[in-house]
Amino acid sequence: MTIEFTKMHGLGNDYLFIDAQQGSVDDPAALSRAMSHRHLGAGADGIILVLPGDGGAEFAMRIFNADGSEAETCGNGIRCFAKYVFERGMTTKRQFVIQTGAGPNRVELTLDGNTVTSVRSNMGKPRFDRAEIPMIGPAGRVIEEKLTIPEQTFAVTCVNIGNPHAVIFSDDATAVPLAEIGPQIENHPSFPQRTNVEFVTVQDPDNIVMRIWERGSGITMASGSGSCGAALAAMLTSRVNRRVSVHLVYGQLTVEWADDGFVYQEGPAAEVYVGQWPTT
Repeated sequence: MTIEFTKMHGLGNDYLFIDAQQGSVDDPAALSRAMSHRHLGAGADGIILVLPGDGGAEFAMRIFNADGSEAETCGNGIRCFAKYVFERGMTTKRQFVIQTGAGPNRVELTLDGNTVTSVRSNMGKPRFDRAEIPMIGPAGRVIEEKLTIPEQTFAVTCVNIGNPHAVIFSDDATAVPLAEIGPQIENHPSFPQRTNVEFVTVQDPDNIVMRIWERGSGITMASGSGSCGAALAAMLTSRVNRRVSVHLVYGQLTVEWADDGFVYQEGPAAEVYVGQWPTT
């Protein structure tokens, strides 16, 4: 017995997609740990299950990180999901809704013939109150607040855009020792549900550089929700405009905090290969 999967990535943030509409996937957490292993599996930041939607959503997605934990949402994964279902003829719509653990996400496709070249998605309205991050402490926003780990103290600005983000501004985000600092902040007692961690360098009011330690996956090459969290933190602290380019390892995303209060991210998605995973 085998499971067919498709490896896809959004700017290097890679996931293994499984069409679970035809039958249930037993123990997806364990499956994600096995399949995502960089040396013993197919190698990915996690797996994403393609499921039928309800309540007005054409599709639903479940996201499992490389460590088996389930994520609420995934900006890069959403763009790949949209490309996956459209190019397989599972929908003919250029705009449709994907249900995530963080709520409905409306996507809009840009096409070259029948090929999806980029996807714009509505990531929802951001939340900034400490209890909604969630983060332990007094009510109110968390803006450049001191957070201490052994031997270091950082100023964190926190955002929830479907999942939690702790953003730290740095002179050079590309030089931060993420493997050392990231897990300490992710698992800090202040974050009861753990947190994603972004280091950000502001280049100018329209451009930021971001590097991320993802909750449950570690260092990844990109993150759609992380890009939104980083951009929002920069907007919240009056460092940038309400529409910015977020520069990642393998390219850039556009993030806009629009006048309607919603956050939109837009960028590419790519398919790598189709494979078979043995279940016995």
